[in-house]
This record gives sequence, C-alpha cells and structure tokens, in this order.
Amino acid sequence: MSGTPEERELDEGVPASLPPDIVQQSLEMIVESLEKDKAEDIVVINLTKRVSFTDHMVIATGLVHRQINAMAQHIKRKLRNIGVQRVLIEGVNGSDWVLLDTGNIIVHLFKAETRSLYNLEKMWEEPP
Repeated sequence: MSGTPEERELDEGVPASLPPDIVQQSLEMIVESLEKDKAEDIVVINLTKRVSFTDHMVIATGLVHRQINAMAQHIKRKLRNIGVQRVLIEGVNGSDWVLLDTGNIIVHLFKAETRSLYNLEKMWEEPP
C-alpha cells in the first residue's frame, strides 16, 4: 500500500489510522457501550506490537441477533459522535457474527455458540 492513511481510506475503503488519544477514547467508549447493552464476556486484546492491521481487538457475546445488531449500531453511532467517521460493519443481516472495523480497533460481536466455534481469544492470546 502506498500513500497516506487518508489516501488509502479513500482509495481502498481502509479506515484511516486514528490519533492515539482517540484510539484510547474509542476503546473505552466501546467497552462502556457493550457493558450498557448487556454484552457478555467482553475481552480486549492489545495487538499493537503483534500485527500491523490493527491496534486492539474487542470480543463480546450477545444473546440474540437483535441484541448483537443493536450493540453494533450503538457503537457506530457513539464512535461518530466522538469524531470517528469511518466505521465498517459486516454481518448485521441476521448473522451470528458482526464485525466492526475502525482501522485501529476491530470489534467482534458473536452469539455464544459461534464465539466458541471460532475461539478468537485462543488464536490471539499472548504466547507463553
């Protein structure tokens, strides 16, 4: 990839990198929003020194499609309210897995059985 993060966003649909203070504020807001929406087993994984495509991954469980979709829409709205304009969402049409991508933070919202099947926490856990 070439160009500035903003150029890549326009050219490739890749969210631009956010300033560190906005990333931290976004991360805190996401966790608070999930807690308010009664998400279960919220996990935040710091990936800053491990991968180049994101800084943090948030994983949470919802009970039903409607709750998961509502959690995703609430997060998107709240991120926009703090200035994060580019939030990509996939899987909101009745999926057992909804993904939100801000570039610096990726949020996975699962139904319990799907979360257990993919087991992302184990995949991304710190090596011993």
